[in-house]
Amino acid sequence: MEPVQSLKLIESMINKAKNRFTENGHLYLLWGWVVLICSVGHFAAIRWNLFDRPEWIWGLTWVAFLYQTVYMVRQKKIIRVSTYTDDIIKAIWLVFVSCGIILGLVVSKVGDWVTMYPLILMLYGIPTTLSGTVLRFRPLIAGGIICWILSIISVFIPLLYNLLMVSLAVIAAWIIPGYLMKQKFAKENL
Repeated sequence: MEPVQSLKLIESMINKAKNRFTENGHLYLLWGWVVLICSVGHFAAIRWNLFDRPEWIWGLTWVAFLYQTVYMVRQKKIIRVSTYTDDIIKAIWLVFVSCGIILGLVVSKVGDWVTMYPLILMLYGIPTTLSGTVLRFRPLIAGGIICWILSIISVFIPLLYNLLMVSLAVIAAWIIPGYLMKQKFAKENL
């Protein structure tokens, strides 16, 4: 092994071992705002009978998914080293997406829309709390706990208002922590 290659390997290992704060909050903000717009829009469309297929507003999530894919490909080209923390966070969110897809398939097959929102809120809390724990970022942990509380509350309110519980959840779990992450990232990466 060449000396330069050896130094690069050592640098790579050191960077992997560091638990530096690399999360800029961008994707938390993206998904927070998209889900907020969709849930409030869906609520308003049903409440005031604005159009025939109010659930179609959730098609906006496909646009966000495409954007996220392009964003992550570009980030992968920019970021030289991925830390263990980054790898764990990716795994957590991959599990979340997988469980969300399974939940969506099960609910659509069974047709039990009443339990869908409490389960979604519970599911939102899992990756949010775990990510907060891994990143040692308390606003995410608090946001995840708020999701669980809203999940319990949503069982006791009319189905339509569960869309507003989703809105509150993403504000607490993704939007507020996303802006705080953005600030922290800017401070630490001047």
